Amino acid sequence: MTLPLDPAAQDLLFKEAHTAHRFTDEPVTEEQIQEVYDLIKYAPTAFNQSPLRVTLVRSPEARERLVSHMSEGNQAKTRTAPLTAVLAVDLDFHERLPELLPLKPQLKDTLFADEAFRESSGTLNATLQIGYFILGIRAAGLGAGPMTGFDAAGVDKEFFGDGRQHALVVVNIGTTAPDGHKPRAPRLAFEDAVTTV
Repeated sequence: MTLPLDPAAQDLLFKEAHTAHRFTDEPVTEEQIQEVYDLIKYAPTAFNQSPLRVTLVRSPEARERLVSHMSEGNQAKTRTAPLTAVLAVDLDFHERLPELLPLKPQLKDTLFADEAFRESSGTLNATLQIGYFILGIRAAGLGAGPMTGFDAAGVDKEFFGDGRQHALVVVNIGTTAPDGHKPRAPRLAFEDAVTTV
């Protein structure tokens, strides 16, 4: 292996990590999630737009509001996870560009003035950040159970009534139970996924 990343870290982040479906009762603290965010915020997005917004669903009342919008197969695991996060794109992310991209503050009113382009770019880059977030959860020694099986319009109305955010993924977070994941499914081999031109 020529990768400089320690083999144990490779296992933690990729090789031995699985999607978590069940968790222990051990809580996930605000400090843990802040450490995760403070790690993943450095990963790149186009024009440093950083459009991902994270809503932590902690209270029992908020949890039930969320569960009501989850698909049937995702309801029980969302109800019982130590912590659930709604990962959304901020559709007005461009308002922060003068702060986040001080060398080109004009992009807020030029390139990103077009609403359709802004939504497309924001969604793509927030999705990229979702991948970073999942790796950050794994780096914290926690399990992540990302799900797209939910009524996004319902979640948006329930949690983002102002229309500025759009839910993309819901992630259950916690210490994975000993039987909390399924066997690993096959992956494509290098020669099936990579082409050199």
